[in-house]
Amino acid sequence: MTRRDNVGPVCSLKFVTLLVALIPELLFLGAGVQLQDNGYDGLLIAINPQVSEDQNLIPNIKEMITEASFYLFNATKRRVFFRNIKILIPTTWKANNYSKVKQELYEKANVIVTDWYGAHGDDPYTLQYRGCGKEGKYIHFTSNFLLNDDLTAGYGPRGRVFVHEWAHLRWGVFDEYNNEKPFYINGQNQIKVTRCSSDITGIFVCEKGPCPQENCIISKLFKEGCMFIYNSTQNATASIMFMQSLSSVVEFCNARTHNQEAPNLQNQMCSLRSAWDVITDSADFNHSFPMNGTGLPPPPVFSLIQAGDKVVCLVLDVSSKMEEADRLLRLQQAAEFYLMQIVEIHTFVGIVSFNSKGEIRAQLHQINSDDDRKLLVSHLPSTVSAEAQTSVCSGLKKGFEVVEKLNGKAHGSVMILVTSGGDEHIGNCLLTVLSSGSTIHSIALGSSVVENLEELSHHTGGVKFFVPDKSNSNSMIDAFSRIPSGTGDIFQQRIQLESTGENVKPHHQLKNTVTVDNRVGNDTTFLVTWQTSGPPEIALVDPNGRKYYTSDFITNPALRTARLCIPGTAEPGLWTYTLNNTHHSLQALKVTVTSRASSSAMPPATVEVFVERDSPRFPHPVMIYANVRKGIYPILNATVTATIEPETADPVVLKLFDDGAGADIIKNDGIYSRYFFSFAVNGSYSLKVHVSYSSSISGLAHSVPGNRAIYVPGYIANGNIQMNAPRKSVGRHEEEQKWGFSRVSSGGSFSVIGVPAGPHPDVFPPCKIIDLEAVKVEEEVTLSWTAPGEDYDQGQANSYEIRMSQSLQKIQDDFNNAILVNISKLLSPQQAGTKEIFTFSPKLFTNGPDHQPDGETQESHRIYVAIRAIDKNSLKSAVSNIAQVSLFIPPNSAPVLARDHLILKGVLTAVSSIGIICLTIAVTHYTLNRKKRADKKENGTKLI
Repeated sequence: MTRRDNVGPVCSLKFVTLLVALIPELLFLGAGVQLQDNGYDGLLIAINPQVSEDQNLIPNIKEMITEASFYLFNATKRRVFFRNIKILIPTTWKANNYSKVKQELYEKANVIVTDWYGAHGDDPYTLQYRGCGKEGKYIHFTSNFLLNDDLTAGYGPRGRVFVHEWAHLRWGVFDEYNNEKPFYINGQNQIKVTRCSSDITGIFVCEKGPCPQENCIISKLFKEGCMFIYNSTQNATASIMFMQSLSSVVEFCNARTHNQEAPNLQNQMCSLRSAWDVITDSADFNHSFPMNGTGLPPPPVFSLIQAGDKVVCLVLDVSSKMEEADRLLRLQQAAEFYLMQIVEIHTFVGIVSFNSKGEIRAQLHQINSDDDRKLLVSHLPSTVSAEAQTSVCSGLKKGFEVVEKLNGKAHGSVMILVTSGGDEHIGNCLLTVLSSGSTIHSIALGSSVVENLEELSHHTGGVKFFVPDKSNSNSMIDAFSRIPSGTGDIFQQRIQLESTGENVKPHHQLKNTVTVDNRVGNDTTFLVTWQTSGPPEIALVDPNGRKYYTSDFITNPALRTARLCIPGTAEPGLWTYTLNNTHHSLQALKVTVTSRASSSAMPPATVEVFVERDSPRFPHPVMIYANVRKGIYPILNATVTATIEPETADPVVLKLFDDGAGADIIKNDGIYSRYFFSFAVNGSYSLKVHVSYSSSISGLAHSVPGNRAIYVPGYIANGNIQMNAPRKSVGRHEEEQKWGFSRVSSGGSFSVIGVPAGPHPDVFPPCKIIDLEAVKVEEEVTLSWTAPGEDYDQGQANSYEIRMSQSLQKIQDDFNNAILVNISKLLSPQQAGTKEIFTFSPKLFTNGPDHQPDGETQESHRIYVAIRAIDKNSLKSAVSNIAQVSLFIPPNSAPVLARDHLILKGVLTAVSSIGIICLTIAVTHYTLNRKKRADKKENGTKLI
């Protein structure tokens, strides 16, 4: 192990120890929501700049959170409440003595408010991309939901809705209703409505009023004009994750009230565990206790914040290490592109360089024209110093000095820190950085990166990047292109359409196409960079055949860049570029294409890339996610590819999937996911994702994914049916899409430690199966699932182990001792991602008296099934989600024949037959009673 391998964890430990020793409130800057003394601090609610200013919006948000705080406090048995809330006001609203932002960014908000409507109009929803018990991405509200009081009739009070969504976001629980499977057959072969708890009551309602359930159901759906309407007055107190709008509902379903049979997402994702069980297992509850006394907590305190002038300072390393591997040249090329194309107009920009000392190269200068941009470019460093020593603190200190000249403080400013590493004294200025209110985006170059640099970004809310020393890597420009604006205005942000680079031999070409779709096209720019003197021959052809050549590009020979800005709106379609290396030696040629939205009426397709991991230490995998959508609509059937570049080894290309298997927990939600575990070396890894979409396939989802509060169509009140206004359905105007689209986005970087040198034994098991389903087909049970791989979701596993039990607790807690299912007829596992199907007869396992669970009769029982995969080295996956199926078959009745057909014609026929038999018995019994009434009146019986 190298010295660096030993030092890394120690340095990080010292860094964290130093953080803990600091003033506690400084730790919350950029750190998201924190729970202290039962109260949540740091909750950030951001209003999208497209939302029109409305004087009622802020008061309504405050009222919602205040109501939610008290409701949550009681629902969690006096455990948690909301203490400090920040509301980020968009800069499109007029200033009103709001506090200035520090490190709060729209992209980091826990709750966003937009005017983007889904197919179901104003449905609040939470974007969840991880598994049970894992935090989500954000809660989404429309401004109309917060302003239109009429909607509370269907959704319930806004505070209750917020608690429903908060449980999704914070604790990773899921909805307990299911609009696609509104009813099911329970263990007694009875038709039941999907709900939790089962004690919530209501009636079937047809077009003309109440009706029997058999008149209301056909196949697996309600008949048109038919629904199940709940009573407005209930005795049931659960559950918030089912129907928070009911006044009686004040708690989450627990082990006593949870409906394990309901075919809802909570049961599927959490293996039939109750919401309260998952919540009480969270870190929040493990580190807090119920508050003493009987009083309520204090109401939340709100801070209204708004960004002022945008201020950016480039803090650039010019030590002698920047001379290695063309680092300075690549920095100059990326910084020029950032200043000329990326940074928004009216931004104040300053430039600082540093080695062992900092130097101000350009004081703050506001960008109002291209001349302002060119002036700033002229101040970029052109040479490196002879000194190898670097002092990041000295550079940042000068950066703060620059930005503080505008308003006296660095609050809300952005530092773009680029360094080649080698500085082990970042901790010396940690307190200054955290208290500055500035956001630090860090770009680390080469293999001598500072272990604590990424922590600096993390604790100030910034993004961290890594740029490997590879001539054909475009990671530097990708990093500058990815730095967030902080406003959330995608109509003003630059969108990256292409980023590629190749080492091209002499007199050979780099040729490719890029799609400019009709949602973008404004301010479209083609950037070409090269290594040696003199540009390559450039030929660019637009979709109509118009040609652009090298002479049409603005060339900067010193920085070796050529840039072409397409006037007006670029023609949609395929653009073809060709770069011919006219130099006498091999050189790296690179192309970057960016654009902006063509119209403020239709949001463009975007991709957001992020990674999650349980530990930075080998062999824990990294989960890579790419959120692909237009506005709030997910884009399906796209080709999504991640490129991971380590410090020294070759890049790894990995295709991401939205198939509801492996790392991807929900199918067709627009979040494409994959495990990455091909760690070649210790150190940093750079991540970039490319998305391409073909116009020949349907790809825009018709509904917004995510878990959402249910809209109740109506109630039964005092015996009367009271219907709410129909939920607003917003039709999507989808213009003809002829060209598809292309997008590129950097996902920042991540680091790995503990990777063994040279070959190492297999330590990667198959991934957990998360989509196991069980369906009763006649007297057999058919299982289906997606095949995992030999290593997580790659390759082909060696075998499966399927076990079943009639006790849920046994299969949850003691899978190894549950009944083993004979799978000798199951072929070897298929390639990862393939659908597997296996049928077996549970009679062989459940007929014996030893297998009868407590509390169930032979006429009423279910079985629970789970599976795990095993690789060729006997490494086992985690146990899958638990599937269940009812085995009850009533006498003289037809079986339930097919998966998802929860009530079929056979069952209805059986129910009718039983009804006729019962009626016949009742009539006969009544006649006999009447005949014997005189003699045996006192012994008469009554049929129930």
